[in-house]
Amino acid sequence: MKNKIEDIDQLIKETLSSEEAKFYDELDQQDLLGMVGGLFKTRNRWIIIMMFIVNLVAFGLFIYCLIQFLNTENTNELIKWGIAGFFCVMITSMLKLYSWMQMDKNALLREIKRLELQISSLAGKVS
Repeated sequence: MKNKIEDIDQLIKETLSSEEAKFYDELDQQDLLGMVGGLFKTRNRWIIIMMFIVNLVAFGLFIYCLIQFLNTENTNELIKWGIAGFFCVMITSMLKLYSWMQMDKNALLREIKRLELQISSLAGKVS
């Protein structure tokens, strides 16, 4: 299976111009760190930066709530710190989920661009 994909990629690169081949190589699959870095290269990077800051603050508040939870002996205080810690974890989880969805969206867009490039290459080869 991998050889067929590599053969198809090689055939596509042969039909492309040098600029198109360079663009095609940039659309290759990324590792996890590359995908996270790709979040900060989009038009809405300011949202991602703000989410990153809020995520750090929420995690810091969670650590504070956890320490307070472990140091208190009053049941009402335990409930309050437990609920506050739970909300901090929920905020962190939701922000992480949004980031993962954005990484998936970027990967899908990259694959769509690869398909568009392949279609235009085949269309140029047919005509």
